[in-house]
Order: sequence, then structure tokens, then C-alpha cells
Amino acid sequence: MSRTIAIGADHRGLEAADKVAAMLGEQGDTVTLLATCAPGESCDYPDQAWRVGKAVSSGEAQFGILICGSAIGMSIAANKIPGVRAAVVHDELTADTSRSHNNSNVLCLSGDLLGHKLMQNIVKVWLNTPFEGGRHARRVDKIMAIERGESPLDS
Repeated sequence: MSRTIAIGADHRGLEAADKVAAMLGEQGDTVTLLATCAPGESCDYPDQAWRVGKAVSSGEAQFGILICGSAIGMSIAANKIPGVRAAVVHDELTADTSRSHNNSNVLCLSGDLLGHKLMQNIVKVWLNTPFEGGRHARRVDKIMAIERGESPLDS
């Protein structure tokens, strides 16, 4: 099953993004590496988060992967885009939970703190874990209510 995945990285995640994109391409996924930094140049993570987040929210990509130094800035920026549920993930368990419980559609990874092998494992688990629905769907609906400026208490 081929998935469409948009990947973005700042200067601290560029090398990791290239490796993740190559791995996913070898698996048969359709990968678009969106306007990352040129090697040796600095760039701003909100720009990359915007590009990937918009690709996911518009349906151009099913999933997004963002890589910066800590993953925190990318997550904060991406979560400002309606329809994006970006999760900072640091191991296979949080990868699984972010998909199965939170239906995350953008994965945020730390280029500074995660080794390549762990990052590959995280990406595989995250992409292959389905959303469980059930009580978790109610909670995701409340997140979407907040996104619309509504109280989740009314959902």
C-alpha cells in the first residue's frame, strides 16, 4: 500500500530527513521532500512546518514528517494549522500511542536526539499503526472543537 508522505526539515534535521525519505521510497511510499534547507545553510523550522502541515491539511499528502533539532518547535508550529495533529515522538511506544489514541497525522522527530536506526523504527511503527477510534474518537473530536474555537465541554 503506497502512502503519500510530505517531509520537511530545518538545518538540524536535513541529514535525517534525507535518510527517512530514502527508506520510505524504498518501501514504495510516495515521498515529497518539501523545500528543506540547502546543506550548510540555516533555515527556520516554522517555514518547513507550514509547508508540510499545509500539504497534510489540504490532502496533498496523507501524512507528514518534520525533523528539527528537538522536534518541539516543529510541533508547535505545525499544530497551528487547522487539521494538523502533530506529535513529538521519541520512541516506538509514543509513535504507536500518537497514532492509535490521537490519530496524529504529522510526526515530529528530533534530529539531535534520535539515532538513525531508532528514527527508522519510529517512522515504521507510526505509519503502520491504525487509529483505534472508539473513546479516542470522542477525544479527537474535542481537539477539533478547540481548533474551531469551540468549547470541548459542549462536544
